Amino acid sequence: MSRIMTDTLGTKAFSRRDLLKGGALVVGFSLAGLPSARAQMGGPPDPKLIDSWIAVHPDNTATIIFGKCELGQGNTTGMLQIAGEELDLDIGQLAAVRLDTHVTPDQGATTSSSSIERGGPQLRAAAAEARQALLRLAAARLNAPVAQLSVASGVVSVNGDSKRSVKYGDLLGDKPFDVTLTGSAPRKPVSQYKLVGTRVARLDLPDKVSAKYTNMQHVRVPDMLHGRVVRPRGQGAYGTGAKPLDIDESSIKHIAGARLVRKGDFVGVVAPREWDAVKAARDLKVAWQTNSSLPRNAKLHATMRAAKTTDTLVVDDGDLAKGFAAAAHVASASYQLPYQAHLPFGPNCALADVGPDGALVMSSTQDVYNSRRMLADVLGLPPEKVRVQYYEGSGTFGHSCYEDAAQAAAVMSQAVGKPVRVQFMRWDEHGWDNFGPAHVAEVRAAIDASAKIVAYEYQGWQHGWHVIETSQELALGTPPQERTSGSNSIIVNRMSTGAMYAIPNRRVVSHAVPMVGLLKGSPLRSPMDMHYSFASEQVIDELAYAAGIDPLDFRRRNIAGERWLGVLDAAAAAAGWTPRVAAAALSDAEVVTGRGIGIGTHHVSFGAAVAEIEVNKVTGTIVAKKLYGALDAGLTVNPALVENQITGMMVQATSRILKEEVTFSDTNVTSLDWVSYPILRFAEHPDVIPVVVQRLDEPSTGAGEEVMGSTGAAIANAFFDATGVRLRQYPMTPQRVRAALAAGKT
Repeated sequence: MSRIMTDTLGTKAFSRRDLLKGGALVVGFSLAGLPSARAQMGGPPDPKLIDSWIAVHPDNTATIIFGKCELGQGNTTGMLQIAGEELDLDIGQLAAVRLDTHVTPDQGATTSSSSIERGGPQLRAAAAEARQALLRLAAARLNAPVAQLSVASGVVSVNGDSKRSVKYGDLLGDKPFDVTLTGSAPRKPVSQYKLVGTRVARLDLPDKVSAKYTNMQHVRVPDMLHGRVVRPRGQGAYGTGAKPLDIDESSIKHIAGARLVRKGDFVGVVAPREWDAVKAARDLKVAWQTNSSLPRNAKLHATMRAAKTTDTLVVDDGDLAKGFAAAAHVASASYQLPYQAHLPFGPNCALADVGPDGALVMSSTQDVYNSRRMLADVLGLPPEKVRVQYYEGSGTFGHSCYEDAAQAAAVMSQAVGKPVRVQFMRWDEHGWDNFGPAHVAEVRAAIDASAKIVAYEYQGWQHGWHVIETSQELALGTPPQERTSGSNSIIVNRMSTGAMYAIPNRRVVSHAVPMVGLLKGSPLRSPMDMHYSFASEQVIDELAYAAGIDPLDFRRRNIAGERWLGVLDAAAAAAGWTPRVAAAALSDAEVVTGRGIGIGTHHVSFGAAVAEIEVNKVTGTIVAKKLYGALDAGLTVNPALVENQITGMMVQATSRILKEEVTFSDTNVTSLDWVSYPILRFAEHPDVIPVVVQRLDEPSTGAGEEVMGSTGAAIANAFFDATGVRLRQYPMTPQRVRAALAAGKT
């Protein structure tokens, strides 16, 4: 059952279990140049074997093996808590390993807040089964029935007698379980939890704080070259690519060791020294084919609204016409929402070592197995001959350019026959990101005389997400492809468009706009939900205002269920909310204050937010002073981790709602740095008060995206409370604020 790996020289064999001893994973292996029989011995490990998930060592520690990566959200700590709980091991006895297609199981992408919700149950089942296997071994060793055994810190004893005890490490130490995972082992009841539900400190932080942590940007291997991609400064319309008409290779002859790499339309440079690679990318003279088909920012939303679309009826409950006909008041509005970017602080980086018979690629991918499949296509190799190892980057918040960088490194390494480290430049990352798609929303809703919502309609226009990375498109000439869901493109989220309210007549319609001709899109944290909530929750607030009811009280009257009410009340209580109608205390002062509330989600968790803001009516500047966020994610494995997530979500949502927008001309993206694409600075961030609504009797659900939408909506509603004016577009920049105030728009 062990899986053999070989070091970079191909001289020493290690079993998979050898690599896990002591909880550390030996990295830096390469399959390049190995005989094909050896190269085919890659993963994934068999998920039906306990040994694919857990290894017990002689020192009574255990290595826990799982397929969800650490992105800074602390999931490594949370996953170890889940395993440790079932195994009755302390957190200090546990370690995890780096994601690696030769070592870790395929648990899918670390996206959509899926680590604890989707990865946790698999790990819990494996740990429970492992505990049963260890108890059977202990029963034989101690000559006692399993029913009389108890475990504490990996020590099994008979009726708690320390003199009749044995350690896990003595039972199994570095030997395989040789047990099939059936999934039938009983899980520990929540009432007996000692580790899950506690505030264990994040295990990854000490090395990060002390600068000992190895990020992807730090990785080096012997004899490697440095690479840079060469592209136009800013992508054009999706589908037009980046076609070089002429390349003057002599333009980099003055740079020692610099070489041009070209495959199809893919253009890059390599050099032994990184600065020389940077200079070569700068100095290489390329004449690019230009295309003027982008609609520019000013015409974007009108272009989307007029496009021929593929339409999906997402929700169609009750009789919408009847509901509106019986209404005492109707609120409706159109909203225009921007493209926004992922943009990790450190541009994406990857390192590839490709030989004729295999490849090793190290990158910040969120899905090592899907990355392997894509790299295999680009390189023309069988997937089992491509090994991918994960190294954390500097934040990504969705599908940024990590796969693009990995494929670029692989293409260059294959071309030059040496390991190549590719680091994107800031203009590469800004200009060639997979942007969070823009959106057009038309929303209307109605209340009856008793302030009950009787009708709701949401019409949304957006395009979907790309399938093929830029490097593959350019290198292989692969036609542009848009990800689909069934026969339709990515559709409006039913959970974020009125589902939190008890509405008898509700319709949600999604209009899929073709992505070709616009900008390349991909999931950005809480994909599209900030757009939906910004529009939907403002219309809900308008109904409360029309009814003359406090916004919190109005939502309570119309809420759809105990868990939505729970987060709504938790956020309001944290903020010390006192009832009053919105915009009831308008002032002629230059600087005014306001408060707003919003609720929202991404998948199945429940989020709510309260925002307290200041608006300078002269400069148009909005400052988010305090934010209160509540999240119900079912059973919270580690409340401290979720509090950190809430804080991160609310700070990022503030940045996006106030500052962030991708700009572009008719030819290309123009927001290529932190000046043209500003983000919230440290000195501007709000004071965030996170609240975890613990539900021990509910399954664990996502906790990384579900307060984003409610935060943006709360800030928008707070702006109305402060000024009596509605903003239908974000980012809520000073220019837009001044224009709206001057027009007195509502």
